[in-house]
Amino acid sequence: MSLRIDKLPDRTPVKLTISVDPDLAAALADYAAIYRQTYGEEEKPETLIPAMLENFLGADAGFKRARKAL
Repeated sequence: MSLRIDKLPDRTPVKLTISVDPDLAAALADYAAIYRQTYGEEEKPETLIPAMLENFLGADAGFKRARKAL
């Protein structure tokens, strides 16, 4: 049987633990507060960080080129 979409990739989350400096922790808390004001939904910084990283990496043309060369 043939389907219009391929088999989905592995979507099992991988847990990472990081430490950030106090200034970055405060900035992330501020971002979460602004997110709440903007969208009316409260999200913790650790919930927003994956989307932030995906957007950052997706916008980094140098990273995309170098990754293709791997």
